[in-house]
Amino acid sequence: MTTLTATAPAVSGRLAVRTSAPMLLAPSFLLLLIFFALPMGMMIGMSFLDSRTLTPTFGNYERFFLDGLSLAGFVRTAVMSSVVAVAVTLLGYPVAYFLARSQSRWRTVVFALALAPELAGVVLRTYGWLIILEDRGFINDALIHLGIISTPLPLSKNLFAVVVGLTHVVLPFGILSLMTSIQGIDVNLERAAQMLGASRAAVIRHVVVPLSVPGIVSSLLISFTMAASAYATPALLGGARFKVLATMISEQVLFYVDWPFSSVMAIALLAMMLVVSIIGIRWEARLKVKKSSWAGDVR
Repeated sequence: MTTLTATAPAVSGRLAVRTSAPMLLAPSFLLLLIFFALPMGMMIGMSFLDSRTLTPTFGNYERFFLDGLSLAGFVRTAVMSSVVAVAVTLLGYPVAYFLARSQSRWRTVVFALALAPELAGVVLRTYGWLIILEDRGFINDALIHLGIISTPLPLSKNLFAVVVGLTHVVLPFGILSLMTSIQGIDVNLERAAQMLGASRAAVIRHVVVPLSVPGIVSSLLISFTMAASAYATPALLGGARFKVLATMISEQVLFYVDWPFSSVMAIALLAMMLVVSIIGIRWEARLKVKKSSWAGDVR
């Protein structure tokens, strides 16, 4: 009797959880269905329509792959996003390590400075970089005034300007992702390596960095997807000569009113981010499994 009395509430509790799970997930599922799945389905269907006659056609996809401009924008977007992802990870890792390990009073100041860019809007930050990088901006005027150069350097309206602006925008997210990963590493591993004679640089290179690879992958993934979908920064810092998929989609919708072809571009952008996300998530999951198995062997 005692056994039956003890197990009956547990079984009824599991049944209650199973029956309530669909009810708990229903609101989120409904929101995703209405505001994501349905618009995506409409966009995919629209991509197969002729922009003039609205008849079914594959011409929009043929145009995307054959006109040269669309594929160039696709490649330009991928290159820009990759460079931003690498720059954010490289610049954010030292800051993240300091925030994860430091106990000094400067930690709060550094943390506030790392998140400070998020207190201003994207457009405001982008205009700030535009003033700094343009032909008659702060950097070129200072270099000309010092006599170092005679003509302005091409710092704006190109890939360099867009990468600088997007790195500034995305950097706080990369720092937070890396800091979380580094905080999950047992500090005793670093102390043990130092006690065995390893230098600080060797500890970071051979202990911290390998164990924080999942965080590095997360930083690269977050930075890539945010940069690929950015519009304001490429539009302002890149200008008319540097077109990525986000600005090309806006151009097709607002100026040419070609919704079917803009849908093809949006699908291409979404497909690129999905492929990169799937690869990154699988790689991160595999690295976590290896990390856990390695920790089990050490124990």
